Amino acid sequence: MRWVESGDVRLAVFEEGDPAAPTVLLLHGYPDTHRVWDEVAALLRDRFHVVRYDVRGAGRSTAPRDRRDHGFGHLLADLDAVIEAVGASRVHLVGHDWGSLQGWEALGRERVASFTSLGGPGPRQVAHFMRHGRRRDVVAQHLRSWYIGAFRLPVLPELAWRSFMPWVIERTLRRGEGVVPRPGHPAETLASDGRDGLWLYRRNMPFEELDPRLPDVPVQLIEATRDACVTPALLASIGRWAPRLWHRKIVAGHWAHRSRPEAVAGMVAEFVEHVEGAPAPAGMRRAGGGAFGGRLVVVTGAGSGIGLATARAFAAHGAEVVCADIDADAARRAADALDKDLGGTAYAMQVDVSNIDQMEDFSQNIITQYGVPDIVVNNAGIAVVKSFFDHTADDWRRTIDVNLWGVVHGCRVFAAAMAERGQGGHIVNVASLAAFAPSRVLPAYSASKAAVKMLSDCLRAELADQGIGVSAICPGFVSTAIAGNATYADEETRQEAVRGLARRGYPPERVAAHILRAVHRNQAVVPVNLEGKIGYVLSRISPRAMRGLARLIGAERNPQNGR
Repeated sequence: MRWVESGDVRLAVFEEGDPAAPTVLLLHGYPDTHRVWDEVAALLRDRFHVVRYDVRGAGRSTAPRDRRDHGFGHLLADLDAVIEAVGASRVHLVGHDWGSLQGWEALGRERVASFTSLGGPGPRQVAHFMRHGRRRDVVAQHLRSWYIGAFRLPVLPELAWRSFMPWVIERTLRRGEGVVPRPGHPAETLASDGRDGLWLYRRNMPFEELDPRLPDVPVQLIEATRDACVTPALLASIGRWAPRLWHRKIVAGHWAHRSRPEAVAGMVAEFVEHVEGAPAPAGMRRAGGGAFGGRLVVVTGAGSGIGLATARAFAAHGAEVVCADIDADAARRAADALDKDLGGTAYAMQVDVSNIDQMEDFSQNIITQYGVPDIVVNNAGIAVVKSFFDHTADDWRRTIDVNLWGVVHGCRVFAAAMAERGQGGHIVNVASLAAFAPSRVLPAYSASKAAVKMLSDCLRAELADQGIGVSAICPGFVSTAIAGNATYADEETRQEAVRGLARRGYPPERVAAHILRAVHRNQAVVPVNLEGKIGYVLSRISPRAMRGLARLIGAERNPQNGR
């Protein structure tokens, strides 16, 4: 430890690692000390020069004589003094909570090479969001930030820190974050740190509305998806102001560096090494424009119909897309069209979703080349339009292999990788109105799609703790080529089905819009179009009526009525 003078305070500074290595400076938040970074620092010190310090009024650092000297001007002067004292020509800042707020304000300083923010937005960006954001998003953020007003009250917050607040912090760590307190965190000085740190809020809030544009410095925003203090909408708004932004997610709460230190340290190390000149690892993408910028999406059955429309929709909203199809030429055409028409980044791959060996190779190739996907759309499907007794064993086998096993394989090979990565994700399984609407001419298709819906419900329950959403999309009649490609008992039925879907006039692009909305809102079951919604509601309130409709539809084609 060394002491660094800054104005009338003495800052306790701690260094680890080789001073010749790139310097990573870890800034702690309120009401923490430098010890909150212990686990992350231990994982970084063999590769970097790691510097930490207790901010003024926290831990072993002294408080200013005038408690009002907690403004950003003084905080940034402290940061400059520490950087000067450790002799670093370039530093990579990493900040959490109030440390993150300081880091945003420090961007543009000559020695700041990059910044990683963990769960903290910039003060200027917050001010702009609160004044110009959508009303419901602003209200949601105000609700999460209720404590700010409380901390600015006179006397009462000090009394709280002298009584129950240390217990609240420890209980929050244990029950809300799953973090076991250890020596150093919460610090022995927690009560006094909490009292002195109240002036961070009193001196700096509300934030002044200044120019929210950020300098051209590499920024990595790590969004803790279960952080109770910051809304996703606020963090997402930062993207419009940062010229070079990498927006990554981690399934964790506010103290992600305590609950998930390996993941946080890994992201910091990858980012710093990339800024220092190393190639970006697979899966590390710059945040782009659009709601899904910087995300990797895999779509099966992307050569036509709903799959193609979905691939195009994700690409139009900024995602990189893997277009997969059993028809290699169709997959290539789809990817080329995304690149040419939308200016996106797309990759073509051939795969038979019913073949587990191909699916395992498919997933490994994607993960190795492009990283773990953020979103997987299991869309590939086929249909057999015959009565039960006209279905051959091969009809059943092929339908279940593609419609059900294809979805099972897609979920298995990617969900495990998503869970291991720990950054959440989403799986979309395209089912059908047939999942809850029985039909006498689609027994295999309906059975397979009903299984897909139930599988999705089961997976949604299992993967929720991993931050992975699962949606079952259940379209009604959609004007795609599936009718022409289906297997029929006779040619007349084929022609009628093709004409019927064409007359329906419901384009696959509208289904794609529902898929993107389901991912954005993490919806469980999404019936699509009028007949899909009516069928879903009717299946829930009157299954008997649905069975009656099944008896009527197609009955004229069966001479042995009731067979």
